[in-house]
Amino acid sequence: MADAPAKLRIDKWLWHARFFKTRSLAAKQVSGGHVRVNSNRVLKPAQTVGPGDVLTFAQGRQVRVVRIEALGERRGPAPEAQTLYTDLTEKQDTPPLNPKYEGKGRPSKRERRALDLSRRSDD
Repeated sequence: MADAPAKLRIDKWLWHARFFKTRSLAAKQVSGGHVRVNSNRVLKPAQTVGPGDVLTFAQGRQVRVVRIEALGERRGPAPEAQTLYTDLTEKQDTPPLNPKYEGKGRPSKRERRALDLSRRSDD
């Protein structure tokens, strides 16, 4: 058994590496088919992964691609968790712009008066 390569459940590794807040959230993401290991879709949280495997999954609005470098013994602090993987995700040059106000929604008092005046002059 000492010669066997080290393996860990994928949901547990995602939790140790702090990609998900709880292990059950990681398991739900894997069960939903939203995680790929070496380009193969994984449906079972008990799937084992080891160093050298490449994981692809969605996190928020971003698709993350990471290569596993080590298996964690515990869910430690963030700096310790960052040593477990290498991030292969392409970096965005500029952050997405915030949506701008287009004048929709409820008019202000000034806009409402201007609208009322424009309606009266048409009659």
